[in-house]
Amino acid sequence: MDTGEFETNDLTLLDLFRKFPNDAAAEKWFEKKRWPNGICCPKCNSDNIQVGPKHPDMPYRCRTCRKFFSVKTDTAMHSSKLGYQTWAVAIFLIMTRPKGYSSVQLGKDLGISQKSAWHLAHRLRQTWDYQHDKMVGEVEVDEAYFGGKERNKHSRKKLRSGRGAVGKIPVVGARERWSGDVVAAPVERTDIETLTDFVEDNVEIGAKVYTDEYRSYNDLGWDYDHRQVAHKRGEYVNGDIHTNGIESFWALLKRGYYGTYHWMSKKHLHRYVNEFTGRQNSRHLSITYQMERMARRMDGERLTYLDLTG
Repeated sequence: MDTGEFETNDLTLLDLFRKFPNDAAAEKWFEKKRWPNGICCPKCNSDNIQVGPKHPDMPYRCRTCRKFFSVKTDTAMHSSKLGYQTWAVAIFLIMTRPKGYSSVQLGKDLGISQKSAWHLAHRLRQTWDYQHDKMVGEVEVDEAYFGGKERNKHSRKKLRSGRGAVGKIPVVGARERWSGDVVAAPVERTDIETLTDFVEDNVEIGAKVYTDEYRSYNDLGWDYDHRQVAHKRGEYVNGDIHTNGIESFWALLKRGYYGTYHWMSKKHLHRYVNEFTGRQNSRHLSITYQMERMARRMDGERLTYLDLTG
């Protein structure tokens, strides 16, 4: 393991531009991360590669399958007209902003359109969507709700007057106490079956699971050491039993929702959740290591603009 992996402040903005002074330097960096053992064809995995064929955009050609390619081919950068330096700087900016980075501001800082910045940011969020080991030990589970307030809607669009979660999108999450890692996902409903399935998919059987008194968690006692706090009675901590950790994560996500992005559509909410859980779970790693890991995870993560808007 890299000894600098846990030096979280190892890369400043000035260091970033010294590291990536131009597209050529950034391109070489991306190539090294994607192909640490030498360039190979993204189509057939052959290492019989011709370098510098007569092609305006593709610096490599596979002699086996005869396909032209670049380090962008079949990655999150596929077909992007943005320069490699722009991609590297975007990774740094999005990774180091705990409350998110709006596409409007990202576009201004990179000198590109808001539309291009929005597409770029979603392609990077895709790289944070990866499988975790199941959580063990003590795990807090809770749900939060995202969307506009009913009282602020036009009367014709209100589902019901008053307060509550009506009309909002539920997101359920779990936080492993010993590591501080979080897994979260939007769900269609918060019934017993949905919440139980989420816990079973993400938490090892037999772990201690702490929740509030919401009745949809009642079946967890069959497979877990399930303990509850009664929020409705004003009980928020009972010894080790509380959900303060996962609620802190919800607070950060909601700051991003209201303060940075202002709105997250149901269609793309899971991408923003990936972003915030990804940053949470990478917080102890150095910025350099985080950037390298994101660059490696871009392989195979194509996401077209039509996929996002269609």
